Amino acid sequence: MTGTVAHPSMSRPAAAGAPPGGTAGCDAPAAGAEVPGRSSRVAPPAVGRARRPAVRRAAVLCALVLVLLTVPGPSCAAGPAGWSWPIAPKPGVARPFRAPAQKWLAGHRGVDLTATTATVIRAPEAGTVSFTGVVVDRPVITIDHGNGLKSSFEPVTASVARGQTVGKGRPVGTVAGAGHCPGGRCVHWGVRRHGEYVNPLQFVQDLRPSVLLPVPGE
Repeated sequence: MTGTVAHPSMSRPAAAGAPPGGTAGCDAPAAGAEVPGRSSRVAPPAVGRARRPAVRRAAVLCALVLVLLTVPGPSCAAGPAGWSWPIAPKPGVARPFRAPAQKWLAGHRGVDLTATTATVIRAPEAGTVSFTGVVVDRPVITIDHGNGLKSSFEPVTASVARGQTVGKGRPVGTVAGAGHCPGGRCVHWGVRRHGEYVNPLQFVQDLRPSVLLPVPGE
């Protein structure tokens, strides 16, 4: 007895989120395409329309995977806080943060940024100036950013007063002549969270732009 072989998509419902026939992902056949081993009969218009959303979803999924694979992730020096560098352009790190094994032991409770005398220091985040003065033999400025976070810079001659509110990127002082590094070629930046010193670099904003790829069919 002769007859037309029914298309598999007409004999059973398609799985959720996948094209009829059990094929899903980037290799899903286009609607109405001829597949080896199956009937060459063109699917009825209603079935073709049902397949289009599934194929489109597969194309969108492929595009999202490509975005994740091609867009570079944030660098190790970047963090979610979105702060800006206190020196522009972006300075080098002359000495990294090194937390002491115990609070009373030696370590490096901040980072040394390359800078010269009279380099302008800017607030890495908005806040209120909580201290300006000399500590031991170095001029220091501290900014309270709220949420338990404070930035301190030394040696810096303040150009703002205690209690003054400063915006992100606002100049707050200049590097003094008495250097923290040999030859006075750096400034020390420390950050405390609820009184505990943490690595300032985790708060620095990653300024690389994000790249979005076009979605096929949209």
